[in-house]
Amino acid sequence: MLHIEIEAVWRFHKEGSPQSVVVMLGVLNEIRKTGKITSAARDVRLSYRHVWNLIEHWSEFFGAPLVETQRGKGSRLTAFGEKLVWAGERMQARLGPLLENLAQELATEIKPFLQPRPAVIRVHASHGFAVSRLRELLDREPGIGVDLRYVSNQHSLVSLAQGACDLSGVHLPRGELRAQGIQACKEWLDPRQDRVISFVTREMGLMVKRGNPLGITSLEDIADRKARFVNRDHDSGTRLLFDQLLALHGIDQARINGAQQIEFTHAAVAAYVASGMADVSFGVEAAARQFGLDFVRLLTEDYLFVCRQAFLESEPMQRVLDIMKGKEFHTAIAALPGYEATDTGAVHTVKEFLNRLDAFGL
Repeated sequence: MLHIEIEAVWRFHKEGSPQSVVVMLGVLNEIRKTGKITSAARDVRLSYRHVWNLIEHWSEFFGAPLVETQRGKGSRLTAFGEKLVWAGERMQARLGPLLENLAQELATEIKPFLQPRPAVIRVHASHGFAVSRLRELLDREPGIGVDLRYVSNQHSLVSLAQGACDLSGVHLPRGELRAQGIQACKEWLDPRQDRVISFVTREMGLMVKRGNPLGITSLEDIADRKARFVNRDHDSGTRLLFDQLLALHGIDQARINGAQQIEFTHAAVAAYVASGMADVSFGVEAAARQFGLDFVRLLTEDYLFVCRQAFLESEPMQRVLDIMKGKEFHTAIAALPGYEATDTGAVHTVKEFLNRLDAFGL
């Protein structure tokens, strides 16, 4: 099975000089996490001496040290080294899904020329940690190819309705905003042909710096304390949900300091806060924990998949359901903070799904 990865390379140039340097941010990040150059060297499969020479070369190029070592205390990044690592974290969080989409487009163009040709499942879904875990397991399945494109809630359902994908990912909030979410989806759901597949639940809330120095516990606190906010892009389902929460609580978006500052993924806004460029953002708990942030839960979302009945009965989709219900996937989800595999893989008609929501008052 062919897999393509596209990675960004950080190459620095000096104006008027042919000299350039490629900085391996993974090396610096490993030193930041472990305090050990030996661990960084092991991580990139290079010798300690080679990694130390690289660090000295980078420091000489910039004219500023990146790493400090103290006898008996290990190594740590300088303020400059920390800044480079956080810039890399933000870049990866921001561009990761885009690069995955580009890699998938290239793979889709190449695969028709290769043998054997696997059965390809076209998935359009909002970017999320659980979707990534599912994709990792599907990539290991022989005879199945996954064409995964990250798109917004609404766009994924439009793709399904127009036959552009086989599996559409949708997330709906529980509670007072549930009706708005369902209403937005109804236009594109066909009760006769579509089937809804339970996937996971995830906790949504505010990401704040460790220790929550501003004492932010609500949306009102963001406005009242003029906290620096970083928002999601206008097309994302999470941005729509945040705007709906503001309206529900009667908060004018103009009162949110930084509402027009946007990033494109949960991880990107978390990295933005973790690097000190903002005080708070809104997203999934897993992203907050990934970057060492505290999390203030506001609501729970159900993440679902929608597909046509005819595709549901196909052999590739039955294998997808088996993976969703399997122990390995459930173990992977249990390791994600704020995620839970709830009724995963259960199939409902659109009517059954809506009635089930009413019965549980969700």
